[in-house]
Amino acid sequence: MSSQSHLGITIKQLKNMRDNNEKIACLTAYDAAFAKLLDHAGMDIILVGDSLGMVIQGHASTVSVTMEDIIYHTMCVASSTTHSLVISDMPFMSYSNIDSALHNATRLMQEGGAQMVKLEATQRQTEIVAELSECGIPVCAHLGLRPQYIHKLGGYHSQGTDADSAKELLLTSTALEQAGADILLVECIPSQLAAEITKAVNIPVIGIGAGKDCDGQILVLQDILGITPGKTPPFVKNYMQNCSIQEAVKNYIKEVKSGAFPV
Repeated sequence: MSSQSHLGITIKQLKNMRDNNEKIACLTAYDAAFAKLLDHAGMDIILVGDSLGMVIQGHASTVSVTMEDIIYHTMCVASSTTHSLVISDMPFMSYSNIDSALHNATRLMQEGGAQMVKLEATQRQTEIVAELSECGIPVCAHLGLRPQYIHKLGGYHSQGTDADSAKELLLTSTALEQAGADILLVECIPSQLAAEITKAVNIPVIGIGAGKDCDGQILVLQDILGITPGKTPPFVKNYMQNCSIQEAVKNYIKEVKSGAFPV
């Protein structure tokens, strides 16, 4: 059982930040040491992402990550935070229907200490989001490039690049908000579409590779520290330039807040 008992940053505060045009800074973390560092630096949101399958476990995708993996890493992160809102990814096939979604989201909150769960969403997930929300489980809905669909997509490609798919993403965004999603996360979509989605909904929109008009930004921690093996995505910025890890994280927060990142 997680020892986390704080509230720290709340959904209401994130909504107020959006309304006041204050950018929301987010990074991933998977262990206590980095979680504490991010928390002390003033990170608004820490995501325990299923990206741990690639970053921590060395796999080629996120598909192999299990509930036990996510619960364990969420416990590590939640035990070391007093400020940041902790969001946990729901792993591949852990929310294929309402019953499994409720069961697994409950585990992430009760056992892991998560304060919100994130799921990769389409129109099909609106009923699941509605049921989770009705039961008091905060939800971040992930749109655009959905890494858990990698074998279906055939690669990590930008989404919403034609008129039909852009319209579908916009409609899905508003449907998920109406279903009760508290945050949207949009990945690898055109900046203009991301701006349209951000304007169309009344909940915070966090972007990754989606331009600067979102309400906030998220990156993988190891990417901004320049320690990810192999090639990093083109939207990533290395903040480890003649400074400490603490300074790199603070500089990332500062640039997100000021709008200097992304360019």
